[in-house]
Amino acid sequence: MPPTIPQPIVAPHTPAAMSLVVTVNAGPAAQTAVRALCGDLAGLLRAIGFRDLEGRLSCIMAFGSDAWDRLFGAPRPKELHPFREIRGQHHAVATPGDILFHIRAMRMDLCFELATQIMSRLGAAVSTADEVHGFQYFDDRDLLGFVDGMENPVDQAAVDAALIGEEDPAFAGGSYAIVQKYLHDLRGWNAVPVEQQEKIIGRAKLSGIELDDAVKPASAHNVLTTIEEGGEELQIVRAGTPFGEVGKGEFGTYFVGYARSPHRIEQMLENMFVGKPPGNYDRLLDFSRAVTGTLFFVPTATFLEDVAPDAAAPSTASTTATEGESAAEAEPQPSAPAGSLGIGSLKKEPAAQ
Repeated sequence: MPPTIPQPIVAPHTPAAMSLVVTVNAGPAAQTAVRALCGDLAGLLRAIGFRDLEGRLSCIMAFGSDAWDRLFGAPRPKELHPFREIRGQHHAVATPGDILFHIRAMRMDLCFELATQIMSRLGAAVSTADEVHGFQYFDDRDLLGFVDGMENPVDQAAVDAALIGEEDPAFAGGSYAIVQKYLHDLRGWNAVPVEQQEKIIGRAKLSGIELDDAVKPASAHNVLTTIEEGGEELQIVRAGTPFGEVGKGEFGTYFVGYARSPHRIEQMLENMFVGKPPGNYDRLLDFSRAVTGTLFFVPTATFLEDVAPDAAAPSTASTTATEGESAAEAEPQPSAPAGSLGIGSLKKEPAAQ
């Protein structure tokens, strides 16, 4: 079997990014248009990226739970399910989204051109749910003034954190993405003394150095978002960006988190919004409000290139996990043979019987 090629999840940070979330409209024509784009995306990237070979243009195409069933059917990724809203001291909302296009480059015009071509190809097949143009803010700071993503894993550690392995062999090399748009109350935040801001974040504002445990509260953002199981830290790859519209007075952070299991990010959000223990919530949320929330599965680039435009999606098993039901509670789907993507009729050539 030829090697399976992942999408560029662990690509280095770039100064420009666009996140485009769309919903797929009803009807077979819309599904055909989406499946056709799957196979054409690599060619679009090459054509536009060739205009600036140092522009590092990349695009990740990911799918929500309902869209996966409509487009691809069974088998489905083991842990794919709709985003589960969280209600605690604050509210992590769940919002619509069938496809995520996460586009990154050194220049915004490359991102913009690729997004334009993607939407031109899709046309009436989709409706836009959300669009965010992100940018690098000085030395990789968020609009709250703190350096963002300092604990991101790199190299092999990033691969291990983000890409599925033997736990779901039919979808090895894929990943899960959770996206949330946070709007900041900058007026309220800037009224808080820097020393108190540092305790909310858990880091020094200027240097980014982590505060000593003796002075860092249990509710600090970097405490609640550190997840350990069995003595091992479970990392994720963060790829969010600042964004803002000055005229509207809207400023925030667009969070994009990639992980080999959505449980890692979900546990972080549970700690933030409900608290660990309950009530010990993330005080950053007093100034930063989540207005979107969607979970996507990121298939491999190999999967996308093998999708046939006119293939009918197989019917999904009735045992698929539903919203509010954990993946462990759902009866598992049949596994594909080792080394297979298990997409059968989606391939341009028939799968081996």
